[in-house]
Amino acid sequence: MSLIPDTDFDIIIAGGGMVGASLACALSGRGLRLAVIDGQVFDSGNIPPRQTQPSFDARVSAIAPASRDFFRELDVWHDMEAIRVSPYQGMHVWDADGTGSISFNSADIQQPELGFIIENSVILAALHRRLEAVPDVTLIAPAMVERIDRHFSRRDPLAARTSVHCATGDSFRAALLVASDGPNSRIRQLAGFRTREWDYRHQAIVTTVRTELPHGATALQRFMTSGPLAFLPLTAPQGSDGHYCSIVWSILPEQAAELLALDDEAFAMRLRTAIENRLGAIQWVAPRSGFPLRQRHAVNYVMDNIVLVGDAAHTIHPLAGQGVNLGLQDARTLAREIHANLRNRRAVNDPLMLQRYQRRRVGRNLSMMWMMEGFKFLFAQQSLPYRWARNAGLSSVDNLPVLKNRLIRQAAGY
Repeated sequence: MSLIPDTDFDIIIAGGGMVGASLACALSGRGLRLAVIDGQVFDSGNIPPRQTQPSFDARVSAIAPASRDFFRELDVWHDMEAIRVSPYQGMHVWDADGTGSISFNSADIQQPELGFIIENSVILAALHRRLEAVPDVTLIAPAMVERIDRHFSRRDPLAARTSVHCATGDSFRAALLVASDGPNSRIRQLAGFRTREWDYRHQAIVTTVRTELPHGATALQRFMTSGPLAFLPLTAPQGSDGHYCSIVWSILPEQAAELLALDDEAFAMRLRTAIENRLGAIQWVAPRSGFPLRQRHAVNYVMDNIVLVGDAAHTIHPLAGQGVNLGLQDARTLAREIHANLRNRRAVNDPLMLQRYQRRRVGRNLSMMWMMEGFKFLFAQQSLPYRWARNAGLSSVDNLPVLKNRLIRQAAGY
């Protein structure tokens, strides 16, 4: 890691979150001049070792096995495990307005787990620790991008350069600018990328709870008219394992405001009822927070020598926990394309390479997005034909091992 920034780079990554930091780690060690610009100070030491008292961050990610493999490639997975990783082997999904349900188990696909629930701060701590250990990545933070200047010629696309100007007065230039600065990407807006988006008119309430009954390393998800509720199993310190869950409750804004205003005891009762008492009493509730949900997809991921990854390119409903996994696979794919170009002595802003990245990611991301849209639409309908269809569908798929296992592998990223 370089602390004194140069001004000219091969690649600038705007956004040092999970996707941007992963991309920087994947590109390091290849002889490139790399920079990561972020509005927050990079702090790899903000997560203490395993604690004697349970203390979880409210924001977690469901990490698929394919994303775990990517973290292993980056040599950061062992750091995450040393802090806290919560593997889960089962998942049970059911309809609140019927008898339809489906259960998944990792043993069905001969794997030790379906995925991992990891606090976002744990993932970031491991990635930032890795970035601080590599010499070819310059970390520029805190710094907010104020404007960009593009220097691009159709006659010679490889000569393209983009200048990034920060609110501090500092300016930096790169052959390739990667926007990984989140759903409200400043780079995407400044560059003029078009998006298709709409408001879900839902908010997600997130918190952590302790339950009377152990979760058995199984994720629970109940689909209700107002939106899905998920209990995601967490691994707590020794002696208290199996009773902590991360909660993601997608609900209408007016209902979210009511739930956020309740005291802990009243909220615990509402939560217990909503999950149909599957884990007994809710014995403890951490502070709650809520955030709006919005679907967004960039029409193109590439514009000249600027490329979008992660939430800057797409955001989806969190009901299947696939958002961060799609972003991590964006980073993995782009890094592999750049690696291939370097081996062939081609430029990092080669238009053909960037178009290959776009082709390989747009279809996969759209497929997952429309699948989630379909689920959301189907479970929001209350007319009898829709209710019959979704309940029959869930039960039918649950009795078709080949189809069910294919769904498991797709969610795992394989």
